[in-house]
Amino acid sequence: MRKTLPALFIALLASAPLSAAFDSSHSRWNELLKQHVEWNAAGTATSVDYSGFSKDRTLLNGYLNSLSSVSKQEYSKWTLNEQQAFLINAYNAYTVELVLTRYPRLSSIKEVGGIFSSPWKQNFFTLLGEKRSLDNVEHTLLRGDKRFREPRIHFAVNCASIGCPALRDEAYTGAKLGIQFEDQTVRFLSDKTRNRFNLKTGHYNVSRIFDWYGDDFDRHGAGVKAFLVSYSGKTGLSRAEVAFIKNESFKLAFLDYDWSLNTVR
Repeated sequence: MRKTLPALFIALLASAPLSAAFDSSHSRWNELLKQHVEWNAAGTATSVDYSGFSKDRTLLNGYLNSLSSVSKQEYSKWTLNEQQAFLINAYNAYTVELVLTRYPRLSSIKEVGGIFSSPWKQNFFTLLGEKRSLDNVEHTLLRGDKRFREPRIHFAVNCASIGCPALRDEAYTGAKLGIQFEDQTVRFLSDKTRNRFNLKTGHYNVSRIFDWYGDDFDRHGAGVKAFLVSYSGKTGLSRAEVAFIKNESFKLAFLDYDWSLNTVR
């Protein structure tokens, strides 16, 4: 999976001044994702070449430094979509960096923490002028900002685990965010290992994400069941399955979450 980044591109990234206006296209991160993330045959999940990321860690750190250089004042001038894209990319990029602190000596991101230390609560980076953790970005800056009102962020942020929605092979941008949210959602709901409907029993077995963050679907929509109904015709289900789901008579069941590292195997 490892590919070689063009020498000229590397030189340009290395020499780009952090004092310049932030690159809203997230081109550094985009190029790294293109090189080290790969969709499965069904296009529903990705595997990550952490070894490749490790070899390009200087480039990754350059991108992380560019994120850290953004001030609250600069951030406040962006559109809501640009702000969301920035936070999602930051969450995903810092998650990769956190995995690399222990890679390849781990089989799950949970091993980065421990019995008394969650990997998501570690304040190991600076963003918008403050030391932050992954939890702070997700729950305070993304979920906690009432202006966003977007439950589909849960299909965009990636926790470096097989059970999590795919790490997208391109950076999120303000200009494409709506399309990217929609694509991520359809791909995730189409993954029968994480979301599947049983017509015989009437059970919709879905990711534990819908259990953990069900309140977000209530606050920013009509609830989890209505959300699943709205996507039932887009995820490869049969006509009979779609018809049953649209009656909202199905029962929800939550699948076990696979915390295994989403690495190339």
